[in-house]
Amino acid sequence: MQTFWRKFGVTLQPWGNSPRKPQITDGRGGRRGRFRIANKGDQGTEYRHSPCPLPAQRSPRRIPALVGVLFALLLGLTAGCRPAPGPSPQPSERLLVAASIPPLADMVRQVGGQRIDVLTMVPPGASPHTYEPTPSQMRDLARARLLFLNGVGLEFWADKAVEAAGNPQLQVVVLSQGMDILQHSAHAQGNPHLWLSPRRAMTYVARIRDALIAADPAGEAVYRRNAQAYLTKLRTLDADIRQAVATFRSKEMVTFHAAWAYFIADYGLHQAAVLEPTPGKEPSAAEIAQIVAVVKASGAPAVFAEPQFSPRAMQAIAEAAGVPVLTLGPLGGTPPRETYLKLMRWNLEQLRKGLGGTP
Repeated sequence: MQTFWRKFGVTLQPWGNSPRKPQITDGRGGRRGRFRIANKGDQGTEYRHSPCPLPAQRSPRRIPALVGVLFALLLGLTAGCRPAPGPSPQPSERLLVAASIPPLADMVRQVGGQRIDVLTMVPPGASPHTYEPTPSQMRDLARARLLFLNGVGLEFWADKAVEAAGNPQLQVVVLSQGMDILQHSAHAQGNPHLWLSPRRAMTYVARIRDALIAADPAGEAVYRRNAQAYLTKLRTLDADIRQAVATFRSKEMVTFHAAWAYFIADYGLHQAAVLEPTPGKEPSAAEIAQIVAVVKASGAPAVFAEPQFSPRAMQAIAEAAGVPVLTLGPLGGTPPRETYLKLMRWNLEQLRKGLGGTP
């Protein structure tokens, strides 16, 4: 018993030769933080223990009851007095940052954690090729510290939005800056869809980490820890994709547009055909017929549409070529593709179904 109470800084003194069993009473009529152990007819010794309140005065009980009371007291001391966890930044104290598209917004959120609030400019389900900022987004942008852009011409609206925001504290971070860019006839500055390759997304995450540290040095340890944990998950995803692609019976991909060029290049697939070379421009009947011929000649086992665009043209090609239509999502942001990792694993499963991979 002495050992038990010594853990809590309390020393029990002997009570003489009294044969009576001890009872626990409140030393001052149930007041907070004071108790004594006494025998009936003895003077007793009073002990203080603060700040935890103790039970009100109890009548004498036998040893089994005493053990139960002591156990309850122990729970009160350990649960009621343990230190509270450190507080997270309040919403008003968090760093407000913006990101152009849902995959980038999720990467920023994974690195920033509870220290930031993230504004997604292009909402889930919308196309970045036709997006325009809303008035409410412009008001938020006027208060933001960072704006994360993909670059390579994807955010055609960004220059005007930044100028209109009139925010001298806003720092623009172009995540693709200095990276190798694949050229494409539909994009004057090159193909902007680097984020769809997890290998290149790792570079994005490192740059997000560094930008957050520069804007909020007090959170450096948090940002480094979160980035490292997220990069570990991206490396696992990268390995899983390479392992899955190795089992595909076909490497021929026919996609809605050239969003998957970096994924195809990094994981050993082949772009057999693209339905819509220029985003927003419907293919002609002659172009559809040409794609049907390519599908048949290449042996592509499926064609892949995108949820942001009408699937009618792709369905016509699939029917003419005798292959199924599946969907690949480049943006996500909605269940079951609300995070970048979930988006890419969902896309991997679609590719496995379409190209004949092993589950």
